[in-house]
Order: sequence, then C-alpha cells, then structure tokens
Amino acid sequence: MIWTATLIANIGYWMYNAASGWLMTSLDAHPLMVSLIQVAASLPMFLFALPAGALADIVDRRRYLVGVEIGTTATATVLAALVWSGFVTPVSLLLLVFLAGTGSALGSPAWQSVVPQLVPMEDLPAAVAADSVGINISRAIGPALGGALIALVGIASPFWVNAIANLATVTALLWWHAPSTTVTHLPAERFASAIRTGFRYSRNNRHLQATLKRAAGFFVVASAYWALLPLVARVQIGGGPELYGLLLGAIGAGALAGAFALSGVKARLGPDRIVASGTLGTAVALLLFGRAHEPLMAAAASVIAGISWISVVATLNVSAQVAMPDWVRARGLAVYVTVFFGAMTLGSIAWGELAAYAGLPPTLYIAAAAAVLAVPVSAG
Repeated sequence: MIWTATLIANIGYWMYNAASGWLMTSLDAHPLMVSLIQVAASLPMFLFALPAGALADIVDRRRYLVGVEIGTTATATVLAALVWSGFVTPVSLLLLVFLAGTGSALGSPAWQSVVPQLVPMEDLPAAVAADSVGINISRAIGPALGGALIALVGIASPFWVNAIANLATVTALLWWHAPSTTVTHLPAERFASAIRTGFRYSRNNRHLQATLKRAAGFFVVASAYWALLPLVARVQIGGGPELYGLLLGAIGAGALAGAFALSGVKARLGPDRIVASGTLGTAVALLLFGRAHEPLMAAAASVIAGISWISVVATLNVSAQVAMPDWVRARGLAVYVTVFFGAMTLGSIAWGELAAYAGLPPTLYIAAAAAVLAVPVSAG
C-alpha cells in the first residue's frame, strides 16, 4: 500500500518537475534562472533535512508524515492555481518550488527511516532497491506524461495532477499503522539535543563518513545535467516539451533497468567499484549531452545517465542505512540527505553560472572532466 501510494505520488511529482523546468524556459531562459529551478528544489533538503531527521526520531513518524504530506499537497494546489490563472512569475515559481521542496525535505528522513518498520532487517537492501524501482518507474512515466499533457492540454495540467496524486500518500499513511515498539521509561529527547546527538554520532561514524565523502564527490558533477537538461532540449536541440519529457523519462527508464541489474552486478564488482563505474558513466553521459544536437544522441545520454545515477544512489543509500542504528537512523540519514542535496544545490548554481558565461556544451564537457576527477573520491 505504501509503495503503491508513493508510486502514484511520484508520478505526479515527476510530471510537475518536468513542467517546472520547462515553464522557466518560457518565463526566463537565462541558464542561471533555469538552473535555479534545481536549486530551489534541492536547497530545502540542505537546509531542513537535519532538523527534520531529529523530529522524525523523537515524534510519531506516521502522524508527522501525514502533516507534512497535507502541507505539501496544499502548496502544490496553490502553485497549480497560479500557473492555471497565468499569474505565475519566475520569482513566484522559484518560491513555490522551494516550498514544495521544503515539504520533501521535512518528510524525506522520516520516509527513509520507516522502511525498516515495513520489512525485516535482512530484507532491507531489497526493500531499498524496490523503493528505487518505484521511484524510477515514476521517473520514466511521469516526465513523458507531463510533456504530452503540456502539449495537449496546457502547462498547468501537470501541476494539477501533482496536487491530486499527492493525496495518495496521505490516504496510505492514514491507513497504515506502524508496528508497536519497545516502550521506554527514559525521558523524551529534546529537539536541540536530538540534533546535536545525531550530528555528533554521524561525525564519529566512520562508515557514514565514507559514504558522505563519496556522495559529495558524485552529486556535485551529476547536478550538471539535472540543472541544464531543459536548455539542452529547448535551445541546443530545438525541441518542445514532449522531447524534454521523453529525455527525463529516458533517464528514469535507464535507472529502472539499472535497478533490476544492480544486485547481480554488485555481487561481482562490490559497492566501491559500482560507485566508481557509475561516476565514469555519468562522465560519458555529460559528454554525449554536450555533443547532442539531435534527439537520438540526447536519449542515449539520458539512458546512460539513468543507469549511472541508480547505480551510485542505490549503493550509497544502502550504505547509509546499514551504517546507522535505529535510535539515530533518521538523523544519520538526514545528514546524508543534507550532503546529497547540498552538493546538488552548489553544483546547480555553479553549472548554471558557467553555462551563462561559457555556453552549454563547454560547461557539460567541464562537468564530464570533473566527474572523471571525482572517481578516486567516489570510489573510496
């Protein structure tokens, strides 16, 4: 039930994600403004994931998530109404994307930390992989549907679908009741103390620190194609919203294929080599994006990017999960999410600025070179 509900909500999210990037190319096509869509979506994770992780460890996670998802649905509804009425501006779009990202930031550590409550610990890697499969099914379907809806119905339609689809998670959370946990007679942990404890534990956990170093090395360079893909589709290739949606969908399809193959590959290569291979694959994808002046090459780059993305992200997610005991799991995962999206945010700003100065292809080539240089960091 939870998996199906999040699949529905994520399809709506990826439709909205594609529509937001495309809408900004219509409102203001300056590379920095377009890349700021990715910044507005990523920055809340950097700012709020750690306090959200502390909250998730000291309050009832189910009730907390219900409140967060209701707030996210309300924000999505306001954004859809603004787009539909024609009153949206670049600034209001960025602001509401930031608010929607804040909902994701507040909920992400809690969502990740309830996974061990849904499956036995020995099935946790498979459950994380199943979660990745669901995300990438939605990533493959959502953008393509979003692009088609924009062309057939109008730019506001994906925003309305996102608002409605998010109700699926609210319904599933109201239906689900977490298993009972051991009752403790210790006093409740305070919010500020919970943050300090989580940060201190994460700083002294060698396994988590190694995961964080690899995450930082990878996500800074991977942010380049996420931030600049709307301009690759619209400016460099000269396509419409359908092409942009299909390219995002191809990333999702590649990630989905990679998720199914990952367990067998991991047994042969091990996690360190998988992360290194995924980082090199990202470099290849960035090179192809830089050379793409027709849809076929861009689609090939998207598939390679998706396979590489899921190889690294799923491996790092499992590494972060197993590094943390249950009592501090949400806070440790929040630290991981903070590094993840902090790197995405800084990378998106940097690549957007560079693209405004040097142009799209040179920026993508520089990002590819940076990915190759990041391999020693990502591998260990």
